[in-house]
Amino acid sequence: MRFSRSLQGRLGLSLGILLTLLWVLAATLTAVVVRNEMDEVFDSALRETAERILPLAVLDIIGREDDGVTQRLAAIREHDEFFTYLVRDGGGRILLQSHAADPDLFPAYDGPGFRQTATHRFYSDAVLQGTIRISVAEPLEHRAAVAREIQLGLGLPLLVIMPMALLAIMVAVRTSLGSLRRFRGSLEARDARDLAPVSADELPSEIAPLATTLNTLLGRLRAAFDAERSFAANAAHELRTPLAGAIAQAQRLQSETLDPAAAARAADIEATLKRLTRLSERLMQLARAEGGRLRLDRTADLRIVARVVIEDMARTGGRDRIALTLPETPVMSDLDPDAFGILCRNLVENALRHGSQTTPVEITLTSDGQLIVANEASAVPPETLKRLTARFERAGASIDGSGLGLTIVAAIADRIGSPLVLNSPRPGAGTGFQASIQLPTDVSKASTQGTFVKRQVDV
Repeated sequence: MRFSRSLQGRLGLSLGILLTLLWVLAATLTAVVVRNEMDEVFDSALRETAERILPLAVLDIIGREDDGVTQRLAAIREHDEFFTYLVRDGGGRILLQSHAADPDLFPAYDGPGFRQTATHRFYSDAVLQGTIRISVAEPLEHRAAVAREIQLGLGLPLLVIMPMALLAIMVAVRTSLGSLRRFRGSLEARDARDLAPVSADELPSEIAPLATTLNTLLGRLRAAFDAERSFAANAAHELRTPLAGAIAQAQRLQSETLDPAAAARAADIEATLKRLTRLSERLMQLARAEGGRLRLDRTADLRIVARVVIEDMARTGGRDRIALTLPETPVMSDLDPDAFGILCRNLVENALRHGSQTTPVEITLTSDGQLIVANEASAVPPETLKRLTARFERAGASIDGSGLGLTIVAAIADRIGSPLVLNSPRPGAGTGFQASIQLPTDVSKASTQGTFVKRQVDV
């Protein structure tokens, strides 16, 4: 049997076993001591009986008219006779005996003192120069029965006290380890990204250094992550101005040069700089997704954010390729609207970039907060589908993109505790690609009037 891995279980079990062993040992020692004392008391009673009966027997025997007659004393009433005796003369002839005495059990007289056989304990004595002798017998079974009663008297209370003591130990241990359970509960309730210090105020002195070390480690991790995110965000932000200037110079070079080769090269430079600009924007979004606060203390209607994002994307070239479906009732959520906008924009851009040019991308926001973005395309192999949320992973090497769109969406989904679900082909179809995520919603703040009706919005 494996030893309990719980500190509470170990302490309770160890203390319970130790207490049980100590009590059993104490009860055993007590029983041994009591048995010895009991034997002394019974031997003393055996001797006192002989010494009290012998003078009376001498008077009775001396005063008899008929010499050598054996006299058996009759019982006054029925009772258990634990002590029996024989009074004999120097030749071993029985002169007097108790009513329950069995002469065959009495050994031959061999001097005063105690004797013991397999069944009885005897005490013998003599007077008148050994001419009158007495032997008093006590069954050993009587002593054994008394010893058993004493042992039961010592053992039976343990059967009641031990469970109560074990229960008291478990309660005491559980109460003493309450601070440890709260410490464990606070750690278990933490999100994987929660690097805030843990409270160590109530911890025992033996565990407090562990919490201090843990807080130090969390602080170092938090500082390292903050530095990484800050570097990515600041670098991307600082690149905006020089990139915008370089793009402007490339565009000016195209407009001023008359050399077709130089104009083509300037166009390539502009395209490369624009890709670098998009990459810097994605890095800023990734830093925002991994480090910013995504849940607010207030709620907002996600339908408005979705409509603004899709209309903005439609104006930049996707007007005929986007179909937005929104519910009639508000979709209230405490998700940061900026974070939702980043999530929605990346999903739609990914669908536009990798989807069919002739089939519109379908964006659906349901009343319970589920966002579904689907596009028509060739089915993505399962092994590729598993890697799409990795950084700088693309579905195909020939497709333009930063490889960070789904990574950003997956980071936001992880932060809000809702996984990003990718399906290819689309459910119920043989082709296509679908991304869905369940957003946190506050149904109580959404309007419940009227029936749920989806509205098709072509932008």
